[in-house]
Amino acid sequence: MPMDNFSITTPSLLFPAISLLMLAYTNRFLALSSIIRQLYENHRSAPHDKIRKQLVNLRQRVWLIRYMQAFGVSSLLMCLVSMIVTAMNHLITAEWLFVASLILMIISLILCLIEVMVSDKALNVLLSDIELDHTDD
Repeated sequence: MPMDNFSITTPSLLFPAISLLMLAYTNRFLALSSIIRQLYENHRSAPHDKIRKQLVNLRQRVWLIRYMQAFGVSSLLMCLVSMIVTAMNHLITAEWLFVASLILMIISLILCLIEVMVSDKALNVLLSDIELDHTDD
């Protein structure tokens, strides 16, 4: 059953949201890259077990950000294809492609939420280490 009032402008509504999300994802990736490079330098100058303990968390976050970006880009591409198919007047196919782009965006957002939670867990570990250091005084 086709959507009422589906036109080439419908998929274009996602463009601003996708653009902002991709910018946010890129910023998260750049921040994480900076943290990893800093940890690498710290580890080279003074190896420490606490740095090695963060590796699993960092690898998981890099993986999540990679797939957040992949699903976000796929969503954008699916939107574009939906617009092309709409211009070719194949509305039912265009609508299904648009729905697929929405599903890809939902997956990207869920991965983003998971990445935030993993990041939060890492910060809580660091905070508990600081608290332990202060209780030893």
